[in-house]
Amino acid sequence: MPSTLPDGDPAPRDGSLPAAALAELDRARLGAYLHVPYCSVRCGYCDFNTYTATELGGGASQASYAGTAIAEVDLLARLLPGAPAVETVFFGGGTPTLLPSGDLVAMLGAVRDRFGLAPDAEVTTEANPDSVTPESLAELRAGGFTRISFGMQSAVPAVLAVLDRTHDPERVPRAVAWAREAGFEQVSLDLIYGTPGESLADWRTSVEAALACAPDHVSAYSLIVEEGTALARQVRSGVLPAPDEDDLADKYQLVDELLAAAGLGWYEVSNWSRDRESRCRHNELYWTSQHWLGVGPGAHAHVGGVRWWNVKHPTAYGQRLAAGESPAHAREVLDEETRRVERVLLEVRLRDGLPLDVLPDPSRVDPVVADGLAEVAGDRLVLTLRGRLLADAVVRDLLA
Repeated sequence: MPSTLPDGDPAPRDGSLPAAALAELDRARLGAYLHVPYCSVRCGYCDFNTYTATELGGGASQASYAGTAIAEVDLLARLLPGAPAVETVFFGGGTPTLLPSGDLVAMLGAVRDRFGLAPDAEVTTEANPDSVTPESLAELRAGGFTRISFGMQSAVPAVLAVLDRTHDPERVPRAVAWAREAGFEQVSLDLIYGTPGESLADWRTSVEAALACAPDHVSAYSLIVEEGTALARQVRSGVLPAPDEDDLADKYQLVDELLAAAGLGWYEVSNWSRDRESRCRHNELYWTSQHWLGVGPGAHAHVGGVRWWNVKHPTAYGQRLAAGESPAHAREVLDEETRRVERVLLEVRLRDGLPLDVLPDPSRVDPVVADGLAEVAGDRLVLTLRGRLLADAVVRDLLA
């Protein structure tokens, strides 16, 4: 089942924002996330807001989606006069590259025309290895995309089968090579560890296969069994075992070791890059509480301490925009304390560290350092390897 949305407070039908939020527009960087909610199949572990063609009725077709999303970009441009140029654009899903490349380029063009793009803007699309061709990648690159993130997940067929991933592992290096030939400046690979039945040797095989592609960036996430997914039902019924915490820790340490040896350093608990220029600047924008637009069904946005999210079904989303209304489902206005707590939650995970002056009680730092979970570097708190493994516990200790 698609994920549910938080309750929040009712959002105005016209999408208007409080004056206090608009006043902060020029005080932070701006990014844009464009959600493409289509997948060829539903992966059993995924709880993202995605749909296969058989789940959708009229008014939610892939063929008309680009025009619908552009209508929301138009609406946002009217709501945010004087917004700064967009510095990062990220197309996620779903599988954005199920849409024709020309549609994605048109959506990017709408962001550029309505908001402007910074001269060095980072423009990323997610992609499945079997959803691209040399021709489609060349069209994306010519249309302004600079970065691509392939959902590799694993190089072991048996592991991919448990995850319901349908691509051939041999397709990954070919897709990476096509992206390089098309001129993409940055290529990232996404991996998942902890799949039921995955051995440590399987995980090593996947990491080494990823490194053989010479990526600029790797994301490696532990498998989370999300309620409402097919995987959760299999675990609950005993068909598959639940992920084991010790196994997850062993696999995290292995990927960190292998990536570091290959010249990729961690910059966020689950992300590694070849250098600072290879970091995902769009994700850094999230992690440092900047502004971002959210376009598409179920997409979230944040401007000046106001966070809102759209209705999740593509049909309802399209109907709202066709009626000249905002597709926003609900929103929340974050008070200063909530914003501070969120900074601790997110920035403590960064290699650049958490500014010490964000903490409500600086005395909480000493026990964390004494336990070997973090180090103080200048005016910032930076997690150790052990601290990265226990990042959630570190946050609890800092905020207790």
